[in-house]
Amino acid sequence: MGGVRWWLVIAIVEVGNHTRVGQPGSLWWLWATTIGDIGRRHQSRVVKLHLFILPARILRASREKGEMEIGTIKHRTLQVNGINMHVAEKGDGPVVLLLHGFPELWYSWRYQIVYLADRGYRAVAPDLRGFGDTDAPPDVDAYYMFHIVGDLIALINSLGQDKVFVVGHDWGAVVAWYLCIFRPDRVKALVNLSVAHTPRNPVRRPVDSLRALYGDDYYICRFQEPGEAEADFARLGATFVIRKFLTYHEPAPILIPKDKGFGSPNEEIILPSWLSEDDISYFANKFNKSGFTGGLNYYRIMNRNWELTAPWTGVQIKVPVKFVVGDMDLSYHVHRVQEYVHKGGFKRDVPFLQEVVVMEGVGHFINQERPNEISQHILEFINKF
Repeated sequence: MGGVRWWLVIAIVEVGNHTRVGQPGSLWWLWATTIGDIGRRHQSRVVKLHLFILPARILRASREKGEMEIGTIKHRTLQVNGINMHVAEKGDGPVVLLLHGFPELWYSWRYQIVYLADRGYRAVAPDLRGFGDTDAPPDVDAYYMFHIVGDLIALINSLGQDKVFVVGHDWGAVVAWYLCIFRPDRVKALVNLSVAHTPRNPVRRPVDSLRALYGDDYYICRFQEPGEAEADFARLGATFVIRKFLTYHEPAPILIPKDKGFGSPNEEIILPSWLSEDDISYFANKFNKSGFTGGLNYYRIMNRNWELTAPWTGVQIKVPVKFVVGDMDLSYHVHRVQEYVHKGGFKRDVPFLQEVVVMEGVGHFINQERPNEISQHILEFINKF
């Protein structure tokens, strides 16, 4: 076996209303290859004995993921701002609002939800407008930042909260920046991942700027035409699309040549240790049902958002902020971003910026790739308030 050490793992699992998933060394263990399954009924409960063989490298990977008890996360649908919003939540205490990106769902925060709930917080992760089990209005004009932030204000109100902690990643980070611009009175503190604040350019629209930098094949430019990306994604299938996005781990920009599209369905994509086939299936099944249009509309509305947010040009973000990014994140390598983050521009526009953390060797999907470390970064910061 090439020197790989193999472990025999025995777990007794109670099968009830909740599915427990964890890791060796914690309360519940990460399941892998089932060798045997012995079941018996006892007082209306089913108890099964599972035997597993796990390589040591998988055990190490599972330890990095941290504790995960997905089945204990509660799900409900709330009416907010004229739409039905699906929310995943767990815990009691101060609310931490977790905002996902593209192409993602509440599920991207599965580790952080459990971690924060176990440490005295109420973790709340919605599917944002257009994603998953939340309504996805078909009209692109239903995706202005005023709509998205309005959804969150209505959600905060429905949770009975005056102020909440906010954590954002990717588009969720962009939404969080806008939330802090429009309604800083509702945010206790912000931890944003991957996407730094981008102050509004007073003279140039964002998509035009990106096209000038990276050309027409740049993914954001390619997403602008309604139906075009959807057709390409339909050709490839949701499973392939999710695999390709979530495994992207390069600082280079994503380019989608018009003559080649997003790839070939025969392309082999190997999953990293932090991402399982079950994870891919969860995302893909949801996008098979909802489609990608809702998420793509966030890109298609960028220029119009720029036009409508002119009154907020130059407005500072005045909430306490921590920013965490991987040094392999493509967002960190966008033109002049590192200069902005590290040479005074970021602090000028976000005067209460308290911490900037750059994680070595980490890509864009940072909260899934390094769940324990990200959870700790979040907890350490919000515990200050």
